[in-house]
Amino acid sequence: MVTARWNNMVIAQSDDTVVVEGNHYFPRDCVNADFLQDSDKTSVCGWKGTAHYHSLIVDGKTNADAAWYYPEPKDAAREITDRLAFWKGVEIS
Repeated sequence: MVTARWNNMVIAQSDDTVVVEGNHYFPRDCVNADFLQDSDKTSVCGWKGTAHYHSLIVDGKTNADAAWYYPEPKDAAREITDRLAFWKGVEIS
């Protein structure tokens, strides 16, 4: 079981993550949506496509753009379609 934690709270937990470039991508239904806030941020990866972001809000603290996902990745990355990965201090264990 892989767990994502931030601010002493479990954000996501799953035994079905996909690891790409060292990042665990969690199925969306294994992420606690109560902690996610939509972000306008996007970024582009040459082989994965356009990433979209969520900020994390936990106990009144915000971790801006700490989760990302690819709603429509390129074919080479289709296994991570709409799965979320984390960074910016989110602990993965």
